[in-house]
Amino acid sequence: MLVRKTSILSGVERVREMDVTQEQLQRWASGEKIQNVFPHLSADDREFIMTGVTGEEWEEFWEESARDEFIYEL
Repeated sequence: MLVRKTSILSGVERVREMDVTQEQLQRWASGEKIQNVFPHLSADDREFIMTGVTGEEWEEFWEESARDEFIYEL
């Protein structure tokens, strides 16, 4: 099934083909824990369903955050 999500970090909309059903998405949206509904998905795929953020986008975000921590103003 195609899953369309907008990243909470960048606002970029992405569409991904995922091994999920509409019923599973409804169960998760109704409050079931994502790891119980989608045990067959990777952590990155579950993150995409929850936030729209890809693994690559998280890596970029944390790299930028780490760089920003080392900028000191005198």
